[in-house]
Amino acid sequence: MLGAMFRAGTPMPPNLNPQGGGHYFIDRDGKAFRHILNFLRLGRLDLPSGYGETALLRAEADFYQIQPLLDALRELEASRGTPAPTAALLHADVDVSPRLVHFSARQGPHHYELSSVHVDTYRANLFCTDPECLDALRARFGVANGDKAEGSPHFHLEWAPRPAELPDVEYGRLGLQPLWTGGPGERREVVSTPSFLEEVLRVALEHGFRLDSVFPDPEDLLNSRSLRFVRH
Repeated sequence: MLGAMFRAGTPMPPNLNPQGGGHYFIDRDGKAFRHILNFLRLGRLDLPSGYGETALLRAEADFYQIQPLLDALRELEASRGTPAPTAALLHADVDVSPRLVHFSARQGPHHYELSSVHVDTYRANLFCTDPECLDALRARFGVANGDKAEGSPHFHLEWAPRPAELPDVEYGRLGLQPLWTGGPGERREVVSTPSFLEEVLRVALEHGFRLDSVFPDPEDLLNSRSLRFVRH
């Protein structure tokens, strides 16, 4: 694929427009690309000791269609005793519903004023036939064991980021709650569809999935409503 991208006379897709100075931008994982370049230079796979992102590197090698690298990764995993990933399906749907919330804001000791603010409520459904990946998704979004149906291949999330204009007490009274992701020291709030789908994409690549379809606009991945991943 890299050869096809830069072969003379090949039309360049819009996401590969020159950025000046003869440079091109490829929207893929930059850290993994280091190992891809080294493999193409040296003809062998040299990874740091304890390297734990072989699933991500395999997804990148699959994207660039570098079969010798895929073969080398398969041999590496076999030598480590790592079982080859089984076929699986991952589907993520997310929808947002705007809502106008009215509340009384205190403007003085005896003066209250009726105010309104728009609140976006997000609802997401995740379906995955790989239990390990499903558990990783639950952990990524802080879903406790008691919140899931045992053995079920899917779970549901609902959250509403608090607008700055909405007081905490009103936010709690409405039964709204935020959604957080990340581990200790990197905890961050999920405030939009792109930030949610970015986390799903990270987990999917870490578990050897590849993107199969995007709805409704394949050119606008992180603002989509539905992502489908497969692993063969």
